[in-house]
Formats: sequence, structure tokens, C-alpha cells
Amino acid sequence: MNEVMLSGDNYTLVYNALSFGTAVMFGAFVYFLTQINSVKKEYRSGVAVSAIVVGIAGYHYFRIWSDFGDRTMNEGYRYADWLITVPLLIIELLIVLGVSNEIRKGLMWKLVPASAVMIGLGYPGEVSTDNGTKWVFWVLAIIPFVYILWTLYGQLQAASSRETGAVAGAIKNATYVLLLTWLVYPIAYLFPVFDASSETLEVLRQVGYTFADITSKCLYGLMILGIAKARSADQQ
Repeated sequence: MNEVMLSGDNYTLVYNALSFGTAVMFGAFVYFLTQINSVKKEYRSGVAVSAIVVGIAGYHYFRIWSDFGDRTMNEGYRYADWLITVPLLIIELLIVLGVSNEIRKGLMWKLVPASAVMIGLGYPGEVSTDNGTKWVFWVLAIIPFVYILWTLYGQLQAASSRETGAVAGAIKNATYVLLLTWLVYPIAYLFPVFDASSETLEVLRQVGYTFADITSKCLYGLMILGIAKARSADQQ
């Protein structure tokens, strides 16, 4: 746990961003719970997982925001959140993509451990004050990161080509959200390397992480819900 060195408007901006992130996560949690029964039975677990993801994230954001109000920052909360929610994000997508149970299980056995390795490798670099250490763990973590992103992108593209109408459109939207939001994380991770004393870069890092978390969990969850609803409508 480190003392927050931000001051004035920079401190207020990050504080408000964390507060906003907390509110959005808990709001999304309630919304997804209300939507579980709006889809066919086979897709309800995917929507339920979306609710679990934002609920877990909301708890961790509340802890980060509370500590930040006391001028301390514990990056461990982010990584504890990611360690739980990133595998769940993968699972909720695979549930609604329409792949066979055999393929789904095979992908889970590959992607879930890869996500745990990615988060585990990222943490030492995140908390280190040595730029060389940060670069080493960034490179190590980016290997499973690229593997996961490329595999999910391939599955989304394959699913999109199999579908038509609203289902295909919903899958394409999820693809865009996946690519754009996940790419924020490795960029924000490196901001301290450029200038660890820069308040501007620290603000960009914290706000960037918060923006990416909101979009990759809440907006992504809406995309998953959209796919589930489109598939449910097609089966009526």
C-alpha cells in the first residue's frame, strides 16, 4: 500500500473516477440480476456470470476508493479483482457464443490458466519502482495476454461468420469492445516507466484502468446480454 502523491485537481479527478467506477459496477450488478430471466435457460448462466463479475469489481472498487480517500493506494485490490474476474469474463463469453461443450471446455482449460498467469506476472512489475523490473514483467505478461486476446478474437470471428441478423451484429459489437478495452491495460501499465514522478501520467494510469474496467466488465456484459437475447429470440 502506497501513499497517494497526487494533489489538487489531479487527486480530485482520480477520486471521482474511482467513485464513478464503484457506482457503475454496483448499478450494473443490479441490472444484470434483473435480466437473467429475460433470456433462454441455456444462456442465463452467462448473464449471471456478468452479474458476478461486476459485483466482485464493485466490492474492490469500493475498497480502492475508500483507501484513496485516506490518501493510500493498494494496487493489490485491482489485481485481486482481475485474478477473479478475467477468467469469468472469458467464461461468460464462451457460454453465449454457441460453441459445443467439448470446444468450450477445451478453451476454458487453456484460457483460464493463461489469464491467471497473465495477472500473476503483471503484479510484480506493477508494484516495483524499478523500470527494468517493470519492463521484464510487462514482456512476460504480454505473452499470455496476446494469446488470450488472439484466441478470443478468433472465436468471436468464427461465431460471427456462423450467424446472421441480430446475433451476428451483437457478436461483432462484442468483438470491438473486447479489442478496444483490453488494449488499454498494457498501455496504462507502462505510464510510470516514462516518468514515475509525473502526476499527469499517474492520473492517466488510474483513470485509464478505471475506464477499461468499466467498459470491459459493464459494457462487455451488456454485449454478452445482447448476444444472449438475440439467440433467445432466434430460438422462439
